[in-house]
Amino acid sequence: MTLLNRVEETVAYIHTKTEMKPETAIVLGSGLGQLGEKLEDAVVIPYEELPHWKSSTAPGHSGRLLFGKLGGKQVVCMQGRLHYYEGYSMEDITYPVRVMAKLGVKNLLLSNAAGGINTDFAPGQLMLITDHINFLGRNPLMGPNEADFGVRFCDMSYAYHPELRRIALEAAEELGQNLAQGIYVATTGPSYETPAEIRMFRLWGASAVGMSTVPEVIVANHCGLRVMGISCITNMAAGVLDQPLTEEEVLETGAKSGAAFQALMTRIVEKL
Repeated sequence: MTLLNRVEETVAYIHTKTEMKPETAIVLGSGLGQLGEKLEDAVVIPYEELPHWKSSTAPGHSGRLLFGKLGGKQVVCMQGRLHYYEGYSMEDITYPVRVMAKLGVKNLLLSNAAGGINTDFAPGQLMLITDHINFLGRNPLMGPNEADFGVRFCDMSYAYHPELRRIALEAAEELGQNLAQGIYVATTGPSYETPAEIRMFRLWGASAVGMSTVPEVIVANHCGLRVMGISCITNMAAGVLDQPLTEEEVLETGAKSGAAFQALMTRIVEKL
């Protein structure tokens, strides 16, 4: 069965559960899943029910696909994503993005929990992603081109759509929020980075580091979707502070930042 056939089976199953046709999809990262509970008239589909869709095993990822209304607009929301460190292939990780594209989604709003490389940041800071560095050692478009989704050589000059970034900055200003901007670097995990690696990333111009998002952004651009990304700085990266990094800190800070993140994402959706 081809990738397109599998995606079409998943889409067909979703259509048996809801008639909604959202143009905006939201992916919620570690500790940020509370936004999904704010959807009105929500239809909930556990990942386990979706044909060919893998289950999320990462802490803080509920593993549910939700359709509903946010800011008066129909949206589809992923409560949790898949990660390379979970042992999944790049095709598995990005499969949901291809499903979103075939559902008719035009805008993909991504969020993640990230470590702060920029020493001006503090835990709880929200950062609009302006660009990324792929340090995963893999590209999800490797192998035969999936021409049903996009072209062989995918341009990444505007991977994070300028118009969506403008809308995000306007929304933050209207809410009185300090939305930083910066470059996100993706590593495989699941171990956190070393202080030496963080110093290297800082020299490269990166402001935040995480273990997700980049494969989804690449495939979304391949599919012709407009992409926006927001990182919640849940901890300072290794070596910035004289203390070890913990999973608990990431989830706790993500939860504390939830209100600001939810308000910002809701306002962005309203303005689309």
